[in-house]
Amino acid sequence: MTALLVDFGSTFTKLTAADLKAGKLIGSAAAYTTVETDVGEGLATALTELKAQTGIGAFDTRLACSSAAGGLRMVVCGFVPTLTAEAAKIASLGAGAKVARVYSYRLTDEDVDEIAAISPDILLLTGGTDYGDRRNILHNAEMLAGCAADFPIIIAGNRVCAEECERLLSGREVYRCDNVMPEPRKLNIEPTQERVRELFLRRIVQAKGLTREAELLDGIVLPTPAAVLSAMELLAKGTDTQPGLGELIAVDLGGATTDVYSMASGAPSSGGTVVLGLPEPWAKRTVEGDIGMRYSAAGVIEAVGAERLAELSGLDEAAIPALVEGLGAADLPDTPERAALDFALASAAVRTAISRHAGTVSEAWTPHGNVRFQYGKDLTGVRTLIATGGALVHSPDAAKIAAHALQIPIIRMLHNLADSQSLCPKVAQVRIDRRYILSAMGLLAAEHPDVALGIMKNELK
Repeated sequence: MTALLVDFGSTFTKLTAADLKAGKLIGSAAAYTTVETDVGEGLATALTELKAQTGIGAFDTRLACSSAAGGLRMVVCGFVPTLTAEAAKIASLGAGAKVARVYSYRLTDEDVDEIAAISPDILLLTGGTDYGDRRNILHNAEMLAGCAADFPIIIAGNRVCAEECERLLSGREVYRCDNVMPEPRKLNIEPTQERVRELFLRRIVQAKGLTREAELLDGIVLPTPAAVLSAMELLAKGTDTQPGLGELIAVDLGGATTDVYSMASGAPSSGGTVVLGLPEPWAKRTVEGDIGMRYSAAGVIEAVGAERLAELSGLDEAAIPALVEGLGAADLPDTPERAALDFALASAAVRTAISRHAGTVSEAWTPHGNVRFQYGKDLTGVRTLIATGGALVHSPDAAKIAAHALQIPIIRMLHNLADSQSLCPKVAQVRIDRRYILSAMGLLAAEHPDVALGIMKNELK
């Protein structure tokens, strides 16, 4: 029994071959994703290389995931930014989407024009708890009815007016789901995530020009980030016959964005802590769209400053902006100077992304004494950090780069303008995904969880 697992990435199409009976990898290959012409060209090139490695031309199982051509791009509309809008964003990211824009309160004509320009793959319309506010979501449904762009809309807000929203959107492709936040501070995101994935399979594959490739395979079953999330959940929890690694965090450092995943409860690690904000999902994904190694390298400078990059790289601070600006999408660090710059960018990007993903804690004096306030997940007790992405996979200093993120930073928070401490892991074993197997193992997880878990345990070193 052999399996071919394909990841149509934004830059590379990555292939992984596995022997399901032996429970091991038997080959891997990659080629540029030829999305400008025909993605089948890149797939064919990688298949030729894989066949040369393995001697196998036909596989028993053929599955794929995709983030090509921008991946699954969504727009979210909610009511209160920290409540229904945030719940909708959490649901979208957990389904493997890239959230292009989040709108709160009432949409304006300018907002609708902006949504038309974005032309998302899916728009998620939420607002109001069940039997709560009706006016906001009804207004937004009426505004979206006149949007010039064509895209499916998922309604997942106040159930009392869901049918009326659907009527207002008559003539558009509309789907109804349970409210993402039926009660204050209570999340119900799984039905929406399932609907998003169904739409990805039915509609988005065609929109991205992957139809023919889907026919060649058994199916393109997930957005790539959703496949990675599935792999991480399996690695953490284990199966009925194998234990997992326990709570963990993973970082995927890309050229344009940096994804962070945490499999952990995030409960306070010390007593006397008051948790604020929405409850956190055990399996959580965040995307830093301004942090990356190439397209978003300027965002790293903005996040940490050229002075910090100079300290990490040993390069002249004045030269940093020009060096970053000169980076091309596929540039490799072919000189000592470029290698030093990549090390600094990667270290700063990983630390920034993990710090943003983790929660924060601050202290304040109250009539009851000193109280700790926690926003988001407490990940200080997590002991495993999985690192993937080109700059980490191919770097001899990957463990050092990842470990840099474990230095707990002090950051300035907007919610109370007080110094707060990031709750990212303090000490963790770093495991590197040297062969880009996480998305592949996520594809295997549904039907062959024990095989996928065993391979990850062996390969992530």
